[in-house]
Amino acid sequence: MRKTLLRTVMSLVVVGLLFAGSALALTLTAGNIVVNTDGGFTPKKLPRHEFAPIRLHGYGKIGTTDGAPPPVLKQLVLWFDRNGAVETQGLPVCPMSKLVATTPSRARKNCPAAIVGEGTGKAVVNFPEQAPIPASSPITIFNAPPKNGNPTVYAHAYTTVGGPSTYIVQVEIQKVNDGRYGFKTVANIPKIVNGYGTPIYGELKIGKTWQYKGKTLSFANARCPDGRLQAKAQLQFGDGTRLEGTFLKPCTPTG
Repeated sequence: MRKTLLRTVMSLVVVGLLFAGSALALTLTAGNIVVNTDGGFTPKKLPRHEFAPIRLHGYGKIGTTDGAPPPVLKQLVLWFDRNGAVETQGLPVCPMSKLVATTPSRARKNCPAAIVGEGTGKAVVNFPEQAPIPASSPITIFNAPPKNGNPTVYAHAYTTVGGPSTYIVQVEIQKVNDGRYGFKTVANIPKIVNGYGTPIYGELKIGKTWQYKGKTLSFANARCPDGRLQAKAQLQFGDGTRLEGTFLKPCTPTG
């Protein structure tokens, strides 16, 4: 069997709770691929039964044990705890037409009220017979028109390596009934710089509040009935490698 096929064997590392109410980062490995990732939310104290506003944060780093370029990430699938909730009522929507062929600053100026998250993405561009070229971009998450009746966001990024290019990824927040999980997102990663770019790092902070009919609403919400919130991540690479891992994050029930 070819080496690339052997690397499709999944290595799963599940990290539990650490002392003092924090958690260790998640490390996933298969062959020479190493993925380090972590995430969390604030505040940690949440109602036991009612939903309350939260802010989410997370990062992911892709590398290899031998320093070789990692395979290209093709898809990122995330599952979220059923004790979370997404609210978009009264939240402005950003149409795709206002994001196409825009820089990060222009995109944010076009739809400032629809921004629900911001972050940074980094990649390495490996043109034939050239040294690797680093590329980075601000990432902006916009509230988008619903899809299949579900909340949807656009992730916007931009690079000038190989010529100015705007990247927009549509992500539907699907409702699921999957044990602990109540939501699922699937992000298909576009080809960066005609396929020569390899994503190696990304970080995001998601959270927004707004006023609607005299009430303060929040994009991300959660409750804490049993002292923890849980999420799962699955990464699919271009060579067939698939990695999967689970996050367990503590919370303190109130009320």
